[in-house]
Amino acid sequence: MPETFEKTKVLIIVMTYPLPSKGHQELVCTAGITENQEWVRLYPVDYRYRPTNQQFHKYQWVEVGLSPRGSGNDNRKESRKPDLNSITILGEPLSVKDNWSERRKIIDSMPSRTLNELKAQHDLDKTSLGIVKPSRVVDLKIEAADAEWKPEWQMLFDQLKLFGAPQKPLAKIPYKFSYVFECSDNDKPHNAMIEDWELGMLFLNERDRLQDDEKAAQSVKNKFFNEMCAEKRDTKFFMGTTFPYNTWLVLGVFWPPATFQLKLF
Repeated sequence: MPETFEKTKVLIIVMTYPLPSKGHQELVCTAGITENQEWVRLYPVDYRYRPTNQQFHKYQWVEVGLSPRGSGNDNRKESRKPDLNSITILGEPLSVKDNWSERRKIIDSMPSRTLNELKAQHDLDKTSLGIVKPSRVVDLKIEAADAEWKPEWQMLFDQLKLFGAPQKPLAKIPYKFSYVFECSDNDKPHNAMIEDWELGMLFLNERDRLQDDEKAAQSVKNKFFNEMCAEKRDTKFFMGTTFPYNTWLVLGVFWPPATFQLKLF
């Protein structure tokens, strides 16, 4: 039977840093929230190889045909194979004006859990995407990683240069960044690696500006920890599992200004 796709409106929420792919040159794990307030994971998406009129941004509504199941053997609850050629962008990204009110209207309507609660939900019904509200963000940990892609991916790049479509440069980030954070129900802090595309691009831009890897990594920490997780921010993490290992990662950060209610008594 031919594959069926249902037109669905999705607000794009997270986009991870691209990874090489044998079948698609490279892939960006993309997820969003539908009009029916359901999480969906769009995979595979070869974002940088899409036509310009299909290169959506975070917090932008799109219409796209989605299969009722994931691609290949990806059986995660929210995974949907997209009909990439059907992607249509609907308007501009939601504004951050008025304390991010347009974005908060969507995000605040979705359940926020502790990481333990999200893991328990995964055990119950295979939920693999969700929002975590940390009670405290303790640190952003920076660890050295390989400076080059692993050999099989480097070989893939070389093959694509010879036989594939024009290959776009894809820099390897030489660090692993992880949040250390507490939730209201955990005895010790959680550690979760960050795979947000914005973090990767910030590092590369800062490296170009500063001409120094370590200083660029510290600039990332200043943004993603000191600024985005400051007390004046109502910080939440968009989290999802890897496939097939079900490790929980931070895929994006929601950091609107905190709203404080005046206490009279």
